[in-house]
Amino acid sequence: MPPALLDLILPPRCAGCGAPGAPACPSCRAELLREPAPRPPDPPPPGLPDCWSATAYDGAARRMILACKERGRTALVPVLAAAVSACVAAWAAGGEVRREVWLVPVPSARAASRRRGHDPVRAVAAAAARELCRRGRPAVLAPLLRQGRRVADQAGLGSAERAVNLSGAFEVVPGPCGRGPGGVAVVLVDDIVTTGTTLAEAARALRAAGAEPSAAVTIAATRRRCRIGDYHGQ
Repeated sequence: MPPALLDLILPPRCAGCGAPGAPACPSCRAELLREPAPRPPDPPPPGLPDCWSATAYDGAARRMILACKERGRTALVPVLAAAVSACVAAWAAGGEVRREVWLVPVPSARAASRRRGHDPVRAVAAAAARELCRRGRPAVLAPLLRQGRRVADQAGLGSAERAVNLSGAFEVVPGPCGRGPGGVAVVLVDDIVTTGTTLAEAARALRAAGAEPSAAVTIAATRRRCRIGDYHGQ
């Protein structure tokens, strides 16, 4: 039975620690919102916008992201969206951004969306936009990007290999929505930042259409381990 249905039938357990009572207990929620802050990869890939994350990709945060993304626990979407909206609010406050915010989800591979039965990043971005509006900051979901071609699985690839794999992978959707907004802050949204190459490629596609991304926001950031084949400061 899908986990989303189990959450409706059985008493839910926290995806972060297993405690009964809710999809995410207060302690694990707090860990997810530990410290919204700039967490760019080191070194950052060329073209990466200002990059913020709510927390590190470990512990309860990692377990909650995986439960939503890979195990269909969609009840966690509002919890993860709270992390994204907190990051956007912290970033905007630091730069005194008063414009409307467009949240642009990084598109998932079609095969991955079919396998999972949902698009977690888009769902989280949509919920984050609603949360920001409730807090008084105008924000909308702006699905400006789509996958232009298939890419290989990124697992195990270094920064340089990921850059080659993702080069030209995204494109802006046709029509008025994809022509590049004026007078708004365009913010890319993804679940995790590792090497930053996915966000950098998404930013490239937006710039090619005349939409300059102001920032990139993720729920969590991995702790980098340098390896041969990475950027080495290039």
